[in-house]
Amino acid sequence: MKPAALLLRCRVMHDRLRPARNRFAYPVFCLRIDIDGLPALQQWWFGIDRRRPFSLHTRDYGPRDGTSLGKWIRPRLAALGLPDDGPIWLQTTPRIFGYVFNPVSFWYCYDKAGALRALVAEVNNTFGDHHAYLVTAPDLGVIHARTVLATRKRLHVSPFNTVQGHYAFQVRETESTAYAGIDYYDDNGLVLRTSIGGHKSPLTLGRMLLAVARQPWAAIAVIVRIHWQAFRLWRMSVPFHGKHPPSVPPIG
Repeated sequence: MKPAALLLRCRVMHDRLRPARNRFAYPVFCLRIDIDGLPALQQWWFGIDRRRPFSLHTRDYGPRDGTSLGKWIRPRLAALGLPDDGPIWLQTTPRIFGYVFNPVSFWYCYDKAGALRALVAEVNNTFGDHHAYLVTAPDLGVIHARTVLATRKRLHVSPFNTVQGHYAFQVRETESTAYAGIDYYDDNGLVLRTSIGGHKSPLTLGRMLLAVARQPWAAIAVIVRIHWQAFRLWRMSVPFHGKHPPSVPPIG
């Protein structure tokens, strides 16, 4: 039987191609959780909507009001004509002693046969805004390793980019590995490549403690790294648009 939660030991990579080259990569860990199995995950060390050393709060996702995540996502799948009765797995960083910042969380939406049919990329920026991109194969069919999932950019993320262009997602899965890539294009071409990929294993207390021991400041490291890389871009004289950059209408 497949476990209701997996621990992923991953590596995040960002590669900005223009107007100045800036590439970095660092280790992270995150969880992938069956949203229908959330109640079974309650432990003294891991909680759902409870104070625990490690926890997941449903108000951080989807409707952001603490209600059922399944009741939020499944009608959206059905409205597109997609199967809504298969398993849905949420990949995200858990709260560690109550704190977390997730630049992006992924919802993997499968049909009953186990085929991936939709991906939701739930993006948060450092200004407190968020947006959920629901992407599918062009024909609404099965998503394969080479399937490109494209969607227009809707949310301001970096103060060094305008709100224009589109994202292209690709995902690759094996029994023990996971990979998600996001390429960002503005109207002049490719700007940024990002990815997160690594190895999956069943979530246990021992594995979680080992992951934290390897990255003891993981809960705050993400936000620190975001601001450090922003400082580097500023030093490179990359145009800074601030909290409210111009929104350029799509071409065509």
